[in-house]
Amino acid sequence: MPQLDQQRERIQADLRGRVTGDVRCDDIFLQLYAGDASIYQVRPLGVVRPRTVTDVSACLEYASAKGIPVHVRGSGTGTSGGALGGGLVLDCSRYLRRIVFVDDRMVRVQPGIVHERLNDHLQRFGRTFGPDPGVTETTTVGSLLAVDGAGSRWLRYGSPSRHILGLQVVLADGQILEVGREPLDDGKASGAHPRKRQIVQMLSRLIRAKEDVIRRNRPKTAVNRAGYRLWDVLDDETLNLSALIAGSEGTLAVITEARLATQALPAFRGVALLMFSSLDSAAKAALLVRDYDASACELMDRRHLSLAREIDDRFEALIPENTEAALLVELDGDDRHEVGERLRSLTDDLWDQRRLAFGARRAVDRDEMETYWALARKVRPTWYRMKGAVRPLPVIDDVAVAPEALPEFLVRVQNVLKRHEITASIVGHAAQGQLIIRPFLDQTQCTQSGIVGRLADALYQEVADAGGTIGAERASGLSRSAYLRGQYGQLDDVFRQVKGLFDPEGILNPGKVVGSRPEEVWHNLRPAVSVVDNSEDSDEEQGGLRDLLELQLNWDPAQVTDAVALCNTCGDCRSQAPGGRMCPLFRVNPSEEASPRAKANLIHAVLTGGLALESLTGDEFKSIADLCIHCHMCPSECPAGVDIPQLMVAGKGAYVAAHGLKLRDWVAARLDLASSLASKVSPLANWAIANRRCRWVIEKCLGIAQGRKLPRVTSRNFLHRAARRHLARPTRTNERKVAYFVDLYANYHDPQLAEATVAVLKHNGVSVYVPQGQKQAGMAAITEGALDIARRFARKNVAILAEAVRQGYHVIASEPAAAVCLQREYPQLLDDEDAGLVARNASEVCSYLWKMHTVGKLQLDFRPLNVSLGYHMPCRLKALNVGSPGENLLRLIPGLSLQRCEEGCSGMAGTFGLKSVNYRASLRIARGLLHRVREADFQAWTTECSACKMQMEQGTTKPTIHPIKLLAFAYGLMPGVGELLTRRGKDLVVT
Repeated sequence: MPQLDQQRERIQADLRGRVTGDVRCDDIFLQLYAGDASIYQVRPLGVVRPRTVTDVSACLEYASAKGIPVHVRGSGTGTSGGALGGGLVLDCSRYLRRIVFVDDRMVRVQPGIVHERLNDHLQRFGRTFGPDPGVTETTTVGSLLAVDGAGSRWLRYGSPSRHILGLQVVLADGQILEVGREPLDDGKASGAHPRKRQIVQMLSRLIRAKEDVIRRNRPKTAVNRAGYRLWDVLDDETLNLSALIAGSEGTLAVITEARLATQALPAFRGVALLMFSSLDSAAKAALLVRDYDASACELMDRRHLSLAREIDDRFEALIPENTEAALLVELDGDDRHEVGERLRSLTDDLWDQRRLAFGARRAVDRDEMETYWALARKVRPTWYRMKGAVRPLPVIDDVAVAPEALPEFLVRVQNVLKRHEITASIVGHAAQGQLIIRPFLDQTQCTQSGIVGRLADALYQEVADAGGTIGAERASGLSRSAYLRGQYGQLDDVFRQVKGLFDPEGILNPGKVVGSRPEEVWHNLRPAVSVVDNSEDSDEEQGGLRDLLELQLNWDPAQVTDAVALCNTCGDCRSQAPGGRMCPLFRVNPSEEASPRAKANLIHAVLTGGLALESLTGDEFKSIADLCIHCHMCPSECPAGVDIPQLMVAGKGAYVAAHGLKLRDWVAARLDLASSLASKVSPLANWAIANRRCRWVIEKCLGIAQGRKLPRVTSRNFLHRAARRHLARPTRTNERKVAYFVDLYANYHDPQLAEATVAVLKHNGVSVYVPQGQKQAGMAAITEGALDIARRFARKNVAILAEAVRQGYHVIASEPAAAVCLQREYPQLLDDEDAGLVARNASEVCSYLWKMHTVGKLQLDFRPLNVSLGYHMPCRLKALNVGSPGENLLRLIPGLSLQRCEEGCSGMAGTFGLKSVNYRASLRIARGLLHRVREADFQAWTTECSACKMQMEQGTTKPTIHPIKLLAFAYGLMPGVGELLTRRGKDLVVT
């Protein structure tokens, strides 16, 4: 056995006896923690996810005794590699995320709580924790404190350390301390804890002895978080240990709790967007912004603005094409009118009077302000949608100078870029003198280290000449620590002494802040994606698995490589912000392996040789792949548009190809067989699904959750009815005509839905053809990785529907998942011309009808319908990027009151929520939605997705009805639908 494997096994065995949290040392898991949002990759020895401060103490005590480095991690969204290393990674984001105590001015929190989640909680008390990390939806408070970065609203709140009242920390040897502003007594510490007393005494002596060195080498900037903060932590009476530990990047101690001062929420905010014809004009204007007591001032250059215009129509209308730079300025206050007047004065001053700006827009409406802030914050990650190898890389992305020096410094930066013939985007917090510079480079150039090293040397020299800092708000980490000696000179030696006082053995995040060399910056770079060697020797080593993958999956390596390359590992997919849909499962299981990024990381490792190709067929990989429920929100909400579901289909398919399907997975993939059989004995089947004892047997045998409400089965499926009604015959007419792709639910469980679809279409002059021989769409089979089964469904359906398209039919589906299959899944499964033909000519039915309305072809002879309904948008409808057509159609009905529910995913994800093993997780995902369904004063609910309907009726008696049925009822075509509005659900059966 290799020595490294033995060491990992020993670490895992030792720590599992010491901590209550998770301890993992297997290759698959370690790969997840080998990277963050930076360009670096370092695989650790092990990962510990502590549940308590005692766990943290035990880990550090063990690591100190064994000489193993320790690297503390939050969400892994840093861009400098600050949380990476070859020792033990302590992930505080999984369990240490409690809000321990709140009062009207203070909060005590654990380090893993996400900044946005904390402020969401504080908002109930009219409070906030003001320092703003920018990516508030994913940044943990522990990371925010460990970096002590300036952030967007530094002008208002300053840095996080300013608001620390006290910290609970664990030292390198495992000792737990409470630290804050520690009193001095004649130069000696007067604390009760001997280790703290020793640190305070020695540190205060060191700072006094080196006072002149500290003063001379302090950057002449408004913001600076590089190195250790020694310049303002000691006075005549106290030493502020908490302010020193904040910003130390986990190199001095591990923060396990923080007492933080909170601030009153501003009563009103307003923003102004100012457009400029040059960066120089924008920088000069930023100096004047501070006169208006601004809370934020964001600078954006032409490249940033041009990309924003390309990706979002809102920004195209907002920003003139000739804009070279823009400032987003935020003001706040207690009076809405006063804030508005200050905004007006600001824009008049910079635009009309000084002529620095050539245009301006103002906003005080909340939604409009969010759009403006999205321009500043949400565009940058979308840079990674760019095709090709050249991407904006975070290698020199955090510099600051004195604000008054910024205009001249910008000229120097542009000259450096021109000399090196490099294009870059420049954004930043202009009023505080900070710039974020992202050069557009091929990452393989970083591996060679030449051009990037020369660029960094030249730029950092300009920073030094301007008296600036190379670290304004981000960790020094792997990318900047080696350059700090050049910035601080003799003060770097003092930093090393400080490190020695806290961590004599050097086990806490070694190589960060102190102790690294410039040549090491370009080591440990994340390998660029390339396809695994396809040589004969490689195939022999891999047991022919590559051939199996290509035959089983129709996996085009180049296609998968492109998909993986899009992921820049930014971690935006770890968001738990309300109203978002990104990864519903991560929202209830906030662990790294549940994040979409984790799946892309694993495929990346396979493609670059970090993991063996055989890993795809292992149980460890399968357990992570199963955490993708195929909701298709990744391509929709990921800034880079990474198609995680498709990557996981490939991975799951490899596993199934090697091992086959478990019974419960086979049942989910072949529900068509179960439904067909049940329809032949429908009275018995319907009795069984409503009987608790039978449902217990069904759960034990087939894995379908006993408590899950199920739909009744019809004795005569819709395809049979359609044939009897002569709907199965194509017509030669040239009128508007559709081929109806029915799918499983409408065919066997809700033929009324299919009848309503046909009736509404016919009422609007559309000829309907229901092709016989069509199969279920197969989304469940795709999700399970049963690609042989899915491909059989796809081939059959595509053959039938492609012929219909050639005859002039447009394909419609009443099930959003079926429409997703037609438009996205089938072309990837089959990769033939007919699949593409069907995809280009397929729509969800409400989308089809809404398009008719937009061209004036939809009948509007609706009868008034005086009901109050709640609407839920399914994830897979959202994935189609067609807006909300069903909701829009219902709003055409007179008298109908409709309100959309923004409570995220229903948690069903097709067959995911059917399985007993997923039942609890499914309900946890749907907690917000189910609470709204139960509590809201609506007569009924409506949604297009049959699986969402099943979940929405879980635990409530209110019915959920497809919009097409309500349209049919309002047209007077199906009076029986009216009964659904008053029908009450039963315990185990949906309406």
